[in-house]
Amino acid sequence: MRPAASTATRLATIMWLSVGSATGAQAQRRLPYGLDAWTAMGAPAIRGVTLGPIESSQQPDRGYGTEQSARTLDHLVALGANWVSITPFGRIASLSDTHVAMDFEAPYERNRLAVRRVVEQARARGLRVLVVPHLWVEQGGWRGHIDPGSPERWARFHESYRRFVLAWASDAAAAGADAFSIGVECASWSGRFGGVWRTLIEQVRARFAGLLTYSANWDEAEHVLFWDLLDVVGINAFHPLADRSGASDADYFAGAERNARAVGDLARTLQMPVLFVEVGYTSRPDAAVEPWLWPDDIVGVPVDEIEQSRALEATFAAFVPQPWFVGFFVWRYYATLHDVSQEAPWGFSPHGKLAERALRVAFDGRFGVEPEPWPWIVTAHAP
Repeated sequence: MRPAASTATRLATIMWLSVGSATGAQAQRRLPYGLDAWTAMGAPAIRGVTLGPIESSQQPDRGYGTEQSARTLDHLVALGANWVSITPFGRIASLSDTHVAMDFEAPYERNRLAVRRVVEQARARGLRVLVVPHLWVEQGGWRGHIDPGSPERWARFHESYRRFVLAWASDAAAAGADAFSIGVECASWSGRFGGVWRTLIEQVRARFAGLLTYSANWDEAEHVLFWDLLDVVGINAFHPLADRSGASDADYFAGAERNARAVGDLARTLQMPVLFVEVGYTSRPDAAVEPWLWPDDIVGVPVDEIEQSRALEATFAAFVPQPWFVGFFVWRYYATLHDVSQEAPWGFSPHGKLAERALRVAFDGRFGVEPEPWPWIVTAHAP
């Protein structure tokens, strides 16, 4: 366990709010170690929404940085959000390939300009921004199973991945983003290649002066080697809440409490606060039994808004009060608010469903990581 940071060190963490080029002493952690690091900074909890892209060249007026995304951001502000997550994609041909291509459904240059515009739109509305570059596997499969095979092929993959992440780190800094994730669900290699990760993080910090995190899959987080080099433990929190069909509300709340105890143990071991970079459930029956399941090959999946809402409510009830939990980004809305082209009606988006009301209630409440207000002062959650 690392010693608690001094008051002077904690006050210095306010520096992360001003994003620019990181050099010399600036290229260090933005937060000190300690479960109370976020609380000591005095910043509001993260009440976040992931804003998914619509990057297709065939839909140029519906993605990031358009009038459509501006209207969606207005909706998220009215909902109570104070952060938004932007998710540009690169692509890899297969799980064994070594090359990360920068383009995804549109050329990289077009995508990076669109990301810059949407970050500017968000900042203009008082929203802070997390940029999370993702990898898409063209031939199918989960990115957490990437394995180029030999040491030589791993080295080529690492170099290509490094260029991909550093490009988006530079773009995020230029756009004025507040936080950056160095990877998403790299489960097959986040527990090894320590030197590769250390070098990558140092190089990202040289380009990006904001908060750094990593987006670990829910069952990967305890195996990640490099949490101590980052500012916040990031988890894609698709934890199951039950192990059987037809689970009750009590089952879901009990499952969420178990998850909170396990994540709390990790936070205390690392002496670092935790952020849910992604959290969500689909609106289909038994959504919290296998939350990651995306049954595209199943015909006639029924929509169950109650299921999605009660799973989110149980998760919020268990995690929001925790003093080490800095907040979450719900997965997800889309750049065009009413878009139906990106996922099925039983998908993750809470928009226009009962889950949106649960999200509004969570955003409106006090998070345990926030300093206790003086009882005679009425405060509003500022972004």
